[in-house]
Amino acid sequence: MTSTNNAPPIPGDDAGDDARLADLGYTSEFRRDMSLWANFSLGFTYLSPVVGIYTLFASSLAVGGPPMIWSLVIVGAGQFLVALVFGEIVSQYPLTGGIYPWARRLWGRRWAWMTGWVYLVALLVTIASVAYGAGPYLSAFLGIEVSTGNTILCALIILAVALAVNMAGTRALAMAAIIGFAAELVGALAVGGWLLLTQRHHGLGVLFDSFGAGSGSGYFAAFLAAGLIGIFQYYGFEACGDVAEEVPDPTRRIPKAMRMTIYVGGAAATFVCLALLLAVPDFAAVVSGADADPVTNVLTTAFGATGLKVVLGVVLLSFLSCTLSLQAAASRLLYSYARDDMIAGSRVFRRFSQARRIPPNALLVAAVVPALVVLGSIVSEDALIKIISFAVLGIYLGFQMVVLAALRARLRGWSPSGPFTLGRAGLAVNVAALVYGVLAILNMAWPRTPDAPWYDNYLVALSGLVVVAAGLVYLLVARPYDKGDAPSGDAIPQEVAR
Repeated sequence: MTSTNNAPPIPGDDAGDDARLADLGYTSEFRRDMSLWANFSLGFTYLSPVVGIYTLFASSLAVGGPPMIWSLVIVGAGQFLVALVFGEIVSQYPLTGGIYPWARRLWGRRWAWMTGWVYLVALLVTIASVAYGAGPYLSAFLGIEVSTGNTILCALIILAVALAVNMAGTRALAMAAIIGFAAELVGALAVGGWLLLTQRHHGLGVLFDSFGAGSGSGYFAAFLAAGLIGIFQYYGFEACGDVAEEVPDPTRRIPKAMRMTIYVGGAAATFVCLALLLAVPDFAAVVSGADADPVTNVLTTAFGATGLKVVLGVVLLSFLSCTLSLQAAASRLLYSYARDDMIAGSRVFRRFSQARRIPPNALLVAAVVPALVVLGSIVSEDALIKIISFAVLGIYLGFQMVVLAALRARLRGWSPSGPFTLGRAGLAVNVAALVYGVLAILNMAWPRTPDAPWYDNYLVALSGLVVVAAGLVYLLVARPYDKGDAPSGDAIPQEVAR
């Protein structure tokens, strides 16, 4: 196939979108039922300010004190650079599956397979982490004991409901995403606003006071550890590109939706975190461990038993919407893999429902595998932190494999040619995004529990190595990259590639 590097922009109607897709070597089975707002809502509910903040607020506050909020600003800026790079790529390659096909066009089949493998495993684990994180809130909403068994049961319920909605088709997913976005944003603003009006115990000066956090190891180390709340918060924008073949005029709309996800999601997350921080009456109690659940305590004080039920309902809707978006992203990635015949069982995973215009078998995998991870968590006392730690590392590895592929392609002559480009700033943004991502990965993998068994201390790095090693073994033994004839590496001018 000849390179499409200099292909002219195609008008954003269905015929033009289909022509652009055919130029890239594909005929889509999806229906373009997802508007700009639905696409943005998918990214927003995947990023989910409520899920990210409510899940890790207690642990990050205990480790880093109130200044942990600044990690949201730092990580937001870094991930915005990544979103800009992704925007250029999807504007030229608006293909279902996102990270895998982008890496395929920018570098080649082997790199793409490995990128997709790491990202797919991380996505499946992330789905489990979100569903597991929802468990205590659903238990509280139902008025049952918050125990490990009930948390697992509630997580399985969340996974099942999300699967049922996703199985209804793209239109149902789009509608659910918009409803979830509206409910989460309104709920976040309402809850945060009420806390600031009625439960504010501190001034903004506390954002610069550690209240004793990190006194043993030094505050900088404590701040980096607490920064997991920011790192866990700012991904989801890539999901806008995972469904590229379901969006009209994707080359223009998806880069915009990605940037909107960072703007709006980041602002909402920071607002929620600020409101909760100023409503915590005793930071020293959280840092010492005496107050292990400051979120529930703050909400109970502010809203009472009845009001708390309403707030918990909004929180649960946020968790459900996030799970929906993650399942959709994972299923499209697996379908994209299978469409190119790049994984065992491709014939099964690329099966497509013409009635609902979805890949049902891929969606089943995006529910069953996370359910198995959730069930396996019964053997760990701190399962949530361990699940989240690997999930985030894997997502970041997948991201940076694409950012690196984009930088390599630029240096070998790739000039982004979609409607959205960064122009002369592209190279500098690409380098900065890569530097940020590598530093974030090092922060996540850094051992911080010297008194724990070595395998616990190095758990995040070891889990990442296990996934990469398993992928490499499969890659070398099964040679999946030799199957299928989908184009690859065509971002680089052919005379350079030779």
